[in-house]
Amino acid sequence: MTHLVQQLVIHGITADGHRFRPSDWAERLAGVMSQFRPAGSRGGPLTYSPYVVPVVLDGVRCVVVDERLRELAPLAWKFVCDFATDNNLTTTRQEIETPPRP
Repeated sequence: MTHLVQQLVIHGITADGHRFRPSDWAERLAGVMSQFRPAGSRGGPLTYSPYVVPVVLDGVRCVVVDERLRELAPLAWKFVCDFATDNNLTTTRQEIETPPRP
């Protein structure tokens, strides 16, 4: 059985259409958030959290934030939302299906 997961996508484009700098901002933000993981998940110190993942969409660096982070760590969720707001970054929401866990 699959579940629907809500995600916030923070795009590396400001509201006035400029690319956000520095160019590695997405990796930096995801790195800061790497400690927030589902209970019992594995991941070394050099891996991203499955809740905050840097991606490139249509040639633009983005960070996809799983909304389950809001329940796991409300202050972490607030941090990423405030980061987007403070830097005037565009955001969108999407919903994806996740496969069942074995």
